[in-house]
Amino acid sequence: MHQPGFRQIQVKGSGLGCWLTLLGLVWLLGAMGLGWLIKSLALLILLVMLTPILAFLGFRFWLRLNLVQAACPVCSTALTGLKGTQTLCPNCGTPLETDGRGFQRLTEEGTIDVTAVDVVEVAAEAVPQLSEGEETL
Repeated sequence: MHQPGFRQIQVKGSGLGCWLTLLGLVWLLGAMGLGWLIKSLALLILLVMLTPILAFLGFRFWLRLNLVQAACPVCSTALTGLKGTQTLCPNCGTPLETDGRGFQRLTEEGTIDVTAVDVVEVAAEAVPQLSEGEETL
């Protein structure tokens, strides 16, 4: 329902009031000698913005120093690991340790890895017997 005597006036300033309020608050704090408060808030905002960037760059630098990319000494599979850690080769299962140059086996040098297999007995009747005078090739 429209009331004939009541008119509402609205002025839209696209957020102009917010900016004027902020400017007035900054001027008031500066006039009262509280410029240190504004400077410390600006420093705090700057630190909040720069901390993640510096942490990311520091992590990349640390990773560049401690990441080892080399081949497995047993099967030559390409591996990646951190210095001073132990791992297993995903291809051959050899336990490895990383050092500054690459990967080293954890076993002593000259150790031969042997995989045991089940041996099935063959009956003597299944093997052909050679008679005297026959030669094998």
